[in-house]
Order: sequence, then structure tokens, then C-alpha cells
Amino acid sequence: MNTYFSLNFQQAFTAEIRQNILPFWMDKMPDLQNGGFIGRISGDGIAHADAPKGAILHARILWTFSAAYRIFHDLKYLDTANRAKDFLLARFWDTENGGVFWQLGADGTPIDSKKQIYALGFAIYGLSEYVRATGDKEALEKARELYYSIEKYSFDKAKNGYFEAFTRDWNEIEDMRLSDKDANEKKTMNTHLHILEPYANLYRVWPSAELKSSLRNLLGLFLDTILDSSTGHLRLFFDENWNCKSRITSYGHDIEALWLMYEAATVLGDSDLIERVKAVVPLIAEAAKEGLQPDGALIYEKDEATGHVDNDRHWWVQAEAVVGFSYAAAITGNREYAEIAQNCWKFIQEKLVDKEQGEWFWSIKADGSVNRFDDKAGFWKCPYHNGRMCLEMIGRINVPELQ
Repeated sequence: MNTYFSLNFQQAFTAEIRQNILPFWMDKMPDLQNGGFIGRISGDGIAHADAPKGAILHARILWTFSAAYRIFHDLKYLDTANRAKDFLLARFWDTENGGVFWQLGADGTPIDSKKQIYALGFAIYGLSEYVRATGDKEALEKARELYYSIEKYSFDKAKNGYFEAFTRDWNEIEDMRLSDKDANEKKTMNTHLHILEPYANLYRVWPSAELKSSLRNLLGLFLDTILDSSTGHLRLFFDENWNCKSRITSYGHDIEALWLMYEAATVLGDSDLIERVKAVVPLIAEAAKEGLQPDGALIYEKDEATGHVDNDRHWWVQAEAVVGFSYAAAITGNREYAEIAQNCWKFIQEKLVDKEQGEWFWSIKADGSVNRFDDKAGFWKCPYHNGRMCLEMIGRINVPELQ
């Protein structure tokens, strides 16, 4: 995979992750009293040691620092990955029913024990990356256990796809939402995307026939059902029969899905699937372009039903735009996509990076001001999107810069 960035960009991405992103999480987030990581640093930089701890946060820290160790071989990164892995397995793991708890109190006791499949997916993602970095057998076994739990309890054998959430003991649950802003539907694009992502990573270290079948099926769902071929956007919410229940466009998820779908197809090594994904890359990239702004950033989302547009420039959307449009440039040879990625990277450096306290702000508002209301670190604000952006770009920069 090539992009149109040059070595000076590679050095900039390396500096960003090693001098800004990773040190923030290593220095400010470990919970030295209760283990794992503290649950929250607010937008004004204040640490809240009493905040609940999220499975998503710990799984994403595990992925990020495992990947960083695999690339840079720095033992400090392995230490942080070990802290995340140990706490995930010791405190989030449900030894009675399997799976991981959604949320713990600051002291590490469960306060929300539901089984959100999204969280199980990220636990697989983190554990499988730890396996890639270390060869750890325990992490591989736990990742496989989570895979089997998802397939046993969440997979819809009648109508395909995966149900969102369950009670602690895998019974039906009334509220299946990831967050308050989501629709309470049985199947979502977001959860399927973040099953596709960890299944592909797990396949790298466990290329079993059953996992291969699951991954192929997921890609087929994205190509045939979740992707709206008439618009190039991803449909977000569905009932159990795959009837679409939303008209919201999420530009960040569009561009993130573009490259995660291609990654999954290439990990499988399936030439037919690779060609099918390559064929829709321009469609998705052009759809995502609809959210681009003159400042180089990609806005959050649009509700097609009401016409309401969320013009904030969220941190994760910009990170995925850099990676996704770089993939699009490499796959299609269209240099415009590389320019889009470069312009977004420039926006990140000039606006989103917190040059005083480290890491990135949650978002830049439509009026250009910094959003200090939302967390700097917390349940959803993790080092995974921006850290992964840097690692992806470092690994794919090997062709001349745009002139």
C-alpha cells in the first residue's frame, strides 16, 4: 500500500505519536492506586480518579500500545500494554459467563455488567494486537474465547448479522444502545464495523477456517447490505430484518469503513473480495468528500431526514480521514484523495493537537473554537484513532510527495 506522502511526513507522524500522543497516556492515565487507567481527564485537563472505567478505553489502550511496541520495540510501550492487558483480563473479564463487562467503578468493581458486542470486539482487537507484538498464548486464547462468545450469542443464524447487546448472562436486553445519541435498534453499522476490524486482526494470528468464514460473511454484509450503493454512504441503524431505520450520514464512519474493508479483504487474501472492495472505494470516497470543509477538515454527520448538520470537526473523524483518503489515493491512483489527506493532516497539526498539555482536543467547533467541554481522555476518547493514524501512515509512506 502506497500513499503520496514523503519521508518528512513520516518523520512528522513518528514525532506526533512518540512525542505527543503516547507520552500523554503513559504519564497521565495510569491508575497507580486501583490498577488499569483512570476513567477520565476532562477537557480542561483535570484528572478524575473517581470516574468509572470503560472496557472500550482499556481495550483501545491495549491495542495502541501493543501496536506501538510491535513497530518501535520500545519497552515502555510494552509496559503500558501489559498494564492494559492485565487489568482487562483481571477485572473486566466475566469469569462466570464469559465476555467483558461494559463498565467498572473507579475501584474496579462492575457497575454495568451488560455484554455490549462492540466492547467484546475491541477486546479482541487489543488482545490480538498484543499477540502480534508478543506471541502471548494467553492473549490468543482469550481472544478466541471472545470470538466464540460473539458467534454463539450474537450472530443471527436466521437473518445474518450480529445483535447489539445482552444482559450479563446473555439474555435479551431492552436498551441495546452504545450511547444516548444512538438509535435503540438490534443491528448497527458501527458494531458490525468493529467486529470486522478485530476479526481481521485476529485472523492474522489465528487463520482458522471458521474465522475466515465469519470474516468473509461480514465483508459481504458491508458490500451488499450496509453500504448504500445509490449514495456511497453507510446505513447506520437496522432492525433485525435489516430494514434501515435511520437517514443519518456519518462521514467519519464512511471513510473509516473504506480502508477497514480493504484491509479485511487483503488479510483474507481473497482476490475476488479485494476486487469487489476496490470497485466501491471511489464511491465511498466521493460520498465522504461531501463532508469536507474549506479548512481541510471533515465534519461529523448530517441527518438527511431533518437536514440538521453537525459541523464540528471531531478528532477521530480527522484521523480516519487521513488514513482513509490515503488508502483511496493508493487504490485508485487519484491524487486528489492524497491532497485531501494532506490538508486534513495540516488541519490536525494546526487546530486539533494540544501543544500545551498533549494529545488532541475532542473537536474544533464550527466557529473555529476549541471544544473544551468534552473529555481529553475518557470512556470514548482514547489513543486508538489518532495513534493508529500515525502507525498506518508511518507504514505506508514510500512514494514521492505531491509537487
